[in-house]
Amino acid sequence: MPEPIKGQRLVALFLIGCVLFNYPLLSLFSQNGILGGIPILYIYIFTAWLALIGLMALVIER
Repeated sequence: MPEPIKGQRLVALFLIGCVLFNYPLLSLFSQNGILGGIPILYIYIFTAWLALIGLMALVIER
């Protein structure tokens, strides 16, 4: 994969991360709900974080 495309994809992932960890989406999950003894907000944050790391690994390794 050419370097400019890889860079563009990484910038797009950064912007997606900014959206995922910004106020409007975080407020949707900051309720008092608990799933399996873990607050829903924590599950959302770590799942989104893991997804971003996985997507970055895919982009870099291709």
